[in-house]
Amino acid sequence: QVQLVESGGGLVQPGGSLRLSCAASGITLDYYAVGWFRQAPGKEREGVSCISSSDGYLYYADSVKGRFTISRDNAKNTVYLEMNSLKPEDTAVYYCATTVIPRAHIAAMRRADFGNWGQGTQVTVSS
Repeated sequence: QVQLVESGGGLVQPGGSLRLSCAASGITLDYYAVGWFRQAPGKEREGVSCISSSDGYLYYADSVKGRFTISRDNAKNTVYLEMNSLKPEDTAVYYCATTVIPRAHIAAMRRADFGNWGQGTQVTVSS
């Protein structure tokens, strides 16, 4: 059974940092691009960042560019999202997901293109 498990969320003050992890089992992440999405209450799920299977292409949404960093550790079969300078508007449930679509299509961050999803981890940014 393919399983993706997000962890690392929690409560943090504005300006703080968190590192989210996406650990996979039943699948080798080396062969997939991995995306991070988030969904805030009352809002649609939106793409945040994506890393290609070759680690040669990185995508960031404009809202997080310069603050978030995506990376992968293939030896641990894990993808990370380092989040810095967090803002209250970053509050959401964060999900990771995999896709095999070509790199040129990754930036669209279409939910339908990602086949395997984790259960999400809550990130709350508040004073």
